[in-house]
Amino acid sequence: MSVALAESYDVYAQIEALPENLTGELINGQLYVQPRPAGPHAVAGASLLADIHQPYHRGRGGPGGWWILVEPEVHFIRDVEVLVPDLAGWRRERMPQPPRDHRFQVVPDWACEILSPSTARKDLAVKMPVYARYKVPYLWLVDPCERTLETFTWQNGHWTVTGQLQNQELVRVAPFDEVALELGVLWLDE
Repeated sequence: MSVALAESYDVYAQIEALPENLTGELINGQLYVQPRPAGPHAVAGASLLADIHQPYHRGRGGPGGWWILVEPEVHFIRDVEVLVPDLAGWRRERMPQPPRDHRFQVVPDWACEILSPSTARKDLAVKMPVYARYKVPYLWLVDPCERTLETFTWQNGHWTVTGQLQNQELVRVAPFDEVALELGVLWLDE
């Protein structure tokens, strides 16, 4: 859901006033609000987090050196351009510590959007160009309904597709290509 914002008052206050069961984003001057994720979305997010968090965030079975976080509030422009990716990661050399508050003002090195019927259009048509504008190096789009992972790298001023993966594949995908990910664990059994 998108709501046009009045410019005469603090628009970020609208996000702060939302009930806890809703997530708000400010994108291109619009407030977008969505409910908490449904089952397929939640399973895909939790499974992907489990596979990436240990080797990259914790350094167990992988290289470490990353902050891997769930739904961080990324302020590309503080309180004006605010996106909440489903998952995001920062190399620790670029962001040695997460912020003390909820405003992440360092551009992530990786963002992941998990598509759902209610958010897919916004994720593709609205959020993806914002990630491009701020040159997020890696973007993943996970579609639990279609059982796909599409991966992109920001290169030479545009997104380059680096992977179109599906179903049960065992994959290695940048920036997390030191560890194999099993796509099958991302999908609910039918």
